[in-house]
Amino acid sequence: MDLRLPRLRRPRPRRALAAAAAVVVLAGAGTWTAVASDDAPEVRRADRVMATGDGVRIDTSFFTAGPEGRRPAVLLGHGFGGSKEDVRAQAEDLARDGYAVLTWSARGFGRSTGKIGLNDPEGEVADVSRLVDWLAARPEVRLDKDGDPRVGMAGNSYGGAIALLGAGYDDRIDAVAPAITYFDLAEALFPDGVFKKLWAGAFVTSGGGCARFEPELCAMYERVAESGVPDARARALLEARSPAAVADRIDVPTLLMQGQTDSLFPLGQADAAARAIRANGAPVGVDWLAGGHDGGDPETDRLHERVGAWFDRYLKGDESADTGPAFRVTRTGGVDSTDGQAQLRGASADAYPGLHSGTRTVELTGREQRFANPAGANPPAVSALPGIGGSGGLSQLSSLGIGVSLDFPGQHARFESAPVTRDLRVTGSPTVTVRVRSTSDDAVLFAKVYDVGPDGRQQVLPSQLVTPVRVEGARVGKDVELTLPAVDHEVREGHRLRLVLASTDLAYASPAAPATYTVSLKSGLTVPTAPGVTTAEAPLPAWVVWLPVAGAVTALALLLTGRRRTAAPAPDPDLADVPLQITGLSKRYARSADRYAVRDLSFRVDKGQVLGLLGPNGAGKTTTLRMLMGLIKPDDGEIRVFGHAVRPGAPVLSRVGAFVEGAGFLPHLSGRENLELYWAATGRPPEDAHLDEALEIAGLGDALARAVRTYSQGMRQRLAIAQAMLGLPDLLILDEPTNGLDPPQIREMREVMIRYAAAGRTVIVSSHLLAEVEQSCTHLVVMDRGRLVQAGPVHDIIGSGDTLLVGTVTPVEEPLAEKVAALPGVESAVRTDEGLLVRLGADGTAPRLIAELVRLEVPVTSVGPHRRLEDAFLTLIGGSA
Repeated sequence: MDLRLPRLRRPRPRRALAAAAAVVVLAGAGTWTAVASDDAPEVRRADRVMATGDGVRIDTSFFTAGPEGRRPAVLLGHGFGGSKEDVRAQAEDLARDGYAVLTWSARGFGRSTGKIGLNDPEGEVADVSRLVDWLAARPEVRLDKDGDPRVGMAGNSYGGAIALLGAGYDDRIDAVAPAITYFDLAEALFPDGVFKKLWAGAFVTSGGGCARFEPELCAMYERVAESGVPDARARALLEARSPAAVADRIDVPTLLMQGQTDSLFPLGQADAAARAIRANGAPVGVDWLAGGHDGGDPETDRLHERVGAWFDRYLKGDESADTGPAFRVTRTGGVDSTDGQAQLRGASADAYPGLHSGTRTVELTGREQRFANPAGANPPAVSALPGIGGSGGLSQLSSLGIGVSLDFPGQHARFESAPVTRDLRVTGSPTVTVRVRSTSDDAVLFAKVYDVGPDGRQQVLPSQLVTPVRVEGARVGKDVELTLPAVDHEVREGHRLRLVLASTDLAYASPAAPATYTVSLKSGLTVPTAPGVTTAEAPLPAWVVWLPVAGAVTALALLLTGRRRTAAPAPDPDLADVPLQITGLSKRYARSADRYAVRDLSFRVDKGQVLGLLGPNGAGKTTTLRMLMGLIKPDDGEIRVFGHAVRPGAPVLSRVGAFVEGAGFLPHLSGRENLELYWAATGRPPEDAHLDEALEIAGLGDALARAVRTYSQGMRQRLAIAQAMLGLPDLLILDEPTNGLDPPQIREMREVMIRYAAAGRTVIVSSHLLAEVEQSCTHLVVMDRGRLVQAGPVHDIIGSGDTLLVGTVTPVEEPLAEKVAALPGVESAVRTDEGLLVRLGADGTAPRLIAELVRLEVPVTSVGPHRRLEDAFLTLIGGSA
């Protein structure tokens, strides 16, 4: 029985393109692996490469679990700059929940070829239809009819946009769940005709440089970056790649999850999508999460659970599935003193209120004011700083009541309200009308509303968001209605609202020619309150009941034992000089009580070491590094850095520097200016940066004075390493620092790491380039499936005497390799380009092995001990990489 909601089916213009394309070809039979777990169903994974017919090859992975039979499918897209491996954990969870999941690396990312098209309908969107074609031919996938699988799409950011575009261009998509993404990319990067230069530069940098994009996109970026003004051609190019271009065709159940701390794709993008899709008659859920592209809590576990429920309802047809309220917003309510994490609570409504619900007017006062747009638009005001995100982003600080914005005297006007007489919850976009006059033809202003404390000094910019506006014809004066950024923020009794109109902002391009702006008020500030949104009442804390009894018991225990417990473990003096000691570290997967990303991991790193952290995809390396940096908490075990226990916000983390995902630099500033700006944003004294020492180690030389846009990829990587080295941290963590570099650049990066450790500091590097690790690292930690396989000096691991390299005349077929692996005295046998890598057991000997190889008619040409790290690595992990 078909339990899906009825849908309109109408032809899509782009389906003709997909149908006319060359037949999909899958290279080879694919590589199958099984993802181990304890009680959960085993996940089966097949890796395949799809040829698109236009010379591009798309790298895919297909996940299923449980018994055979047909099930709904899910296409899971990744974020910009990432690959299919980024969504592997979610894919495995969905597979265990009864879905056939297909992930892929978009064009230009991961192992897929082709140019980056920013979800070009002729490129990435057409690829989605080809993937759906493939799913329709799979025996594991449920069909609605021949060629039409039951399939949903989900993904974050870039992957969220392709989900919306897929639903617009291919009527076989049945439900979508995009997160922190855009509806109109032109409006996201060119809001009201103002160039969002910082984020645009970060896009190009994280994509690997302008040359990695389709030529028309590269030319557009260079043209707009040089002029600072987006033209009509630029807008048209991005609009064509936006879900808004096919808004009238997206008529499937849609769950929109958007970030509150997001200056790239703010809440207004999800609002526009919700209004358009609801107008088509489709069910729409809207969820404002605490995190976003600028940092904050991404609420990954909660969102994954909600996506699963959404697909259960609209793909499986399970009407009992709880898809959540029509609207939900996460609210931040202070900091948990036990772990330093922001406390989150949900608020919800039975209907999405939009951005202008329940408005009230707050009167503002202030005379007509004149201020300058300085020559060259410098110095710029500061609001959000993309590239300094993560759990410590500026938006996260803002949500906790810490003001971090900067407006320069003489470059802004401000108007203030009286103190509010009762708490005021702002949920949506405030509006105000002002009159603008300029000595130039056009004016560019940046509008923002601050929450100002009772003393008038502390001011907080909610989510660090501003609204840019280009006022054309400003020389004669013009009334302008400003729509301020959508936020969810509580203004406490006694606080005031302050409207600021600034002439510059670091994240945007302002006119370089000097001008004088004159601004006056024409209305009060209209504030949306969304009265239908209510915060769930907190349950009565358990301690209200048991505190008196517990207090008495605790007092008695203290009297009897004389002991006192502390909130955090005391420093261990015996480890005061040890950079890192990990003991019994474990971290379970989300939504699982018995599956581990990292399990019972223990190792130690000493001063002066360059330690390589190795393991196949899914080994737990990134999870380990995130726990080490205090970004996530372990479930068991402990991490000590110089004797101090690591937890979020631990002071000892100031001795740790990290490069994990590549830094977002401002392309028009010099290398030195980028580093100085980054260090200033940390709030630490300039003399603590040790900028010159870090730059000498990084070896950038005269390039520091040049604009970053002129840098090669290798120079950008070294600048990012220099940024991690600022303050000369005693422990430096580098995650894949050689990604995207050519051999000479890799050699330079190796020398940077060696020079840094030479002064007695310590470097931990995670890399998949085994030959490079062998040359740059002194010690190794090898992980597989979350566990420690081996740790020790590089030469000890490479020189293990129980592994032999068997050279052969011709490549060894897999069945023959399996026979060798089954021989008495043999632990494992792995095929290599040269022949076989054989690990002997305790009772195995080389002469006995040679005799058995001859008996099996293996075409042996040589037998000897292996000498490469690659060989040792494959032996240690049994070929699971």
